[in-house]
Amino acid sequence: MLALPQQAESLVKILLLGTPGDPPSALGALDLLSHAVDHAPQDMRTFASLSSHDAVLVDARRELSQARATCRTLRATGLAVPLFAVVTEAGLIAINADWGVDDVILDGAGPAEVEARLQFAAGRLADMPTDAGKTIRAGDLTIDPDTYAAKLRGRPLDLTYKEFELLRFLAQHPGQVFTRAQLLRDVWGYDYFGGTRTVDVHVRRLRAKLGSEFESMIGTIRQVGYKLVLPPARPLAALEQEFMMV
Repeated sequence: MLALPQQAESLVKILLLGTPGDPPSALGALDLLSHAVDHAPQDMRTFASLSSHDAVLVDARRELSQARATCRTLRATGLAVPLFAVVTEAGLIAINADWGVDDVILDGAGPAEVEARLQFAAGRLADMPTDAGKTIRAGDLTIDPDTYAAKLRGRPLDLTYKEFELLRFLAQHPGQVFTRAQLLRDVWGYDYFGGTRTVDVHVRRLRAKLGSEFESMIGTIRQVGYKLVLPPARPLAALEQEFMMV
């Protein structure tokens, strides 16, 4: 959770993702603020360090297609801190909700405006619920518990109530293996008297609805149970090409 400082000694760690060949700072106003700023390129190797930062800024002044792919990739991986695109005034026309950013900042913005936008995004995140109602993201899968809607790479999934609950439970614990008995207890409840065969039937139906490309997301651990399997990270170039086609 981003908590912006009221005093200079309380710093916020910002990660600024730039493009090769560009000047290291896409936002000169950051040099006039007391926040700690790290610079890194826009590639998959950088994303592993996101957990140690409080906000992420993506340089979108020139390579708009790459910046858009970077922002969408960050959102798809479940980024939980404010995400900003730094753009030129001419580049504003290319920014829309599809980017998944919390806000945009003009590259010529002054320190007061930059600080205000950081504060606004931080306050909005602070007001968001942190319980089970929060959107769940696992790879290309997004689940909205409030509307009981699940999407896979933007494609809505037509799920029954229990299929949705099973998929949501697995997505909340990616990589963790659950026995059929555990799934019956946590998804169906203690008062359910059906057998573990029910779990197998629902898993089979879920895989069919995920489709042949994604059915392996629900992995089987022989003689144990099931788990949600996240696909390996793909090269940023491949993600860019894919997102540009959407």
